[in-house]
Amino acid sequence: MSYSDLINEDLKKAMLAREKDKLEAIRAIKAAFIVARADIGASSVLEEADELKIIQKLVKQRKDSAAIYIQQSRQDLADKELFEAAIIEKYLPAQMTEQEIVEVIKKIISETGAAGMKDMGKVMGLATKELAGKAEGRLISAAVKQLLT
Repeated sequence: MSYSDLINEDLKKAMLAREKDKLEAIRAIKAAFIVARADIGASSVLEEADELKIIQKLVKQRKDSAAIYIQQSRQDLADKELFEAAIIEKYLPAQMTEQEIVEVIKKIISETGAAGMKDMGKVMGLATKELAGKAEGRLISAAVKQLLT
């Protein structure tokens, strides 16, 4: 079942259960999918990897907004953003631990023969593709830098 189908099913369930806050978060995902499909062509279908990137972006946006609201002493708005982030995060695959990320990156480095910071771009490209949805970009980047220096 694709993310789009899953979102549609959960949207129906939230409507029937009258879960207003949950419904708002799920509608945000569906709207982002519709906009992305419109950008690449009306009759197009999003790949699972593209849907995953959209969901990650939505979670990151909400967490960033919550951090700003907390800095400005607006806990009520921060709570709403964090709630939506938690709902949207449920659609992401389980996140890898730092040790698991390091193991994957070590494997990529040995396969590519990377020997220093000059090869960071090559390693980052492969690592980002392989770890898509399973790890945050900043964790991947930090692990690559650590292993290449």
